[in-house]
Amino acid sequence: MTPLLSCQRLAKAFSARPLFRDITLGVTQNERLGLIGPNGSGKSTLLKILAGEEKPDSGEIARRRGLRLAYLPQEDQFAPNVTVERTLMDALAGEPLEDYERVAQIGMALAKVGFTRADQTAATLSGGWRKRLAIARVLVQRPDLLLLDEPTNHLDLEGVLWLEDLLRESPFACIVVTHDRYFLENVTNRLVELNRAYPEGFLSAEGNYSDFLLRKEAFLDAQAHQQQALANTVKREVEWLRRGPQARTTKADYRIREAGRLIDELSELKFRNSQGKTADFDFSATNRRTRELVVAQGIEKSLGERTLFSDLDIVLAPGLRLGLLGPNGSGKTTLLRLLTGELAPDAGTIKRADGLRVVYFDQTRAPLERQHSLRRALSPNGDTVLFQGGSMHVSAWASRFLFRPDQLEMPVHALSGGEQARIFIANLMLQPADLLILDEPTNDLDIASLEVLEASLTEFPGAVVLVTHDRYLLDNVSTHLLALDGEGGAAYFADYAQWENHSRAARLEKMGRSGAATGKGAKSGESRSPASGPSATGGLTALERRELGQIEAKILAAEADAAERQRAMEDPVVASDPNKLQTAWETLQAAQERTTLLYARWEELELRQNAS
Repeated sequence: MTPLLSCQRLAKAFSARPLFRDITLGVTQNERLGLIGPNGSGKSTLLKILAGEEKPDSGEIARRRGLRLAYLPQEDQFAPNVTVERTLMDALAGEPLEDYERVAQIGMALAKVGFTRADQTAATLSGGWRKRLAIARVLVQRPDLLLLDEPTNHLDLEGVLWLEDLLRESPFACIVVTHDRYFLENVTNRLVELNRAYPEGFLSAEGNYSDFLLRKEAFLDAQAHQQQALANTVKREVEWLRRGPQARTTKADYRIREAGRLIDELSELKFRNSQGKTADFDFSATNRRTRELVVAQGIEKSLGERTLFSDLDIVLAPGLRLGLLGPNGSGKTTLLRLLTGELAPDAGTIKRADGLRVVYFDQTRAPLERQHSLRRALSPNGDTVLFQGGSMHVSAWASRFLFRPDQLEMPVHALSGGEQARIFIANLMLQPADLLILDEPTNDLDIASLEVLEASLTEFPGAVVLVTHDRYLLDNVSTHLLALDGEGGAAYFADYAQWENHSRAARLEKMGRSGAATGKGAKSGESRSPASGPSATGGLTALERRELGQIEAKILAAEADAAERQRAMEDPVVASDPNKLQTAWETLQAAQERTTLLYARWEELELRQNAS
């Protein structure tokens, strides 16, 4: 298949530090490529180069003739006092379109991202809706290839699920930079990691994130064995050199040169295998044995006339790790501030254990003095850091969080977002705690750092309350989940899968399909965790056998309905009317969702029938 875009031997460096070199890859139609790598490996820079926003130091980029390429940067920038509609109009400037075609394209783009009003001022939108508008701005260009840099930033979990569905069903190819492992698992069909651990500077693997991890593990394991075998060979050659051959024959000279080449190759292998080093997070605990650290009963909090939550009970004990879910503005951060005592509830009581020690990760990272040097930020009172009863030099402490010695005098504001997050976590680790309260600690952290943070939180013996959009970490760390619905309600869930099934059913009901959401649709959603229900084993009931016999016809009917709704949405009369288009888009989404749920239900019934 002819590539939409290909690059040959791309290289880029900042000052004397190389980001990457000799990057050679291509993107074909229907490819959804995930671009990952450690902080500072050059992912965003490579995306800008592919988009034509920056120039490489060397190498070539070839694009298919007539390629329509769109780029979504990390930061969403909009002109002041410009409406949503005008923002999209400006994105179509220069396009050879009739007025009605522009209106139709804008209406379809807005419907896809969920806007019902085009006259809102872009600058007044919340972070999540600004991100949706930024996505609409690239969608309206009808790209063949879409480049997205951290597209989930500022989106709540509902928004992330929406974006996953959008990209899975998209007719265009995409390259996406993200640290969201569930997003990579659910959306991508190819992964590329930029990392100097690999001979070519990157590793490419077909499939989703799970497939990539298997390929990466196999590659790094083979490379480690290669280093060990080469080390043995070099050891023998060095011993031979030390003996000093009596005759400097041509054969001996060749062996000397070959030994030098092997030593250089071993040095390169050692360097590559050392690139897997990760930050070392280890939160200090007081090891308090109090059974209940915080007990909240019947608490309520409102913002103006809007109730965030009411009649809410929370008990935090050592070993309990509570994850908070909810849309932006639902009150997650407010609830955290209630638990710390920074705010008081409007109703209800909160009791804290005597002398409770709380460590709070503020998502704004406000306590960081950005004008201070890295050295002073990590150790404000000298060059010695006291940690868990011992002391170490600040340079060794900095190395634990992947900082180089030459960075110690750099100002904090000159460091990347991921590096600033590591400083903040390093400072929190110095404070023994009974309770960790973490508000979006994962922002800007690379995948390797996320994995270490996950392990550290899992091993922490105190209580943890966690707000994060990283579903993978949330699911693996939390022992309980509390979801705020943004409308005053709250509910507990056992795990992320249970919440997602509930959320999907609620969305279907909101679309006017209450029967499907509470009947067959709910059963279909539950099929993602077939072992969770009492009827997941032991074959099918008579009603379920009848359902299995009828389900294929229902799927065909659902697919036909989805196709009909797709055609209705493309009707010029509908496409030119934003309200009609929004309604058409919602009904199409509902039809596609029903088809997906029916397929999931079919798979569950087939598996259980075959297992009986």
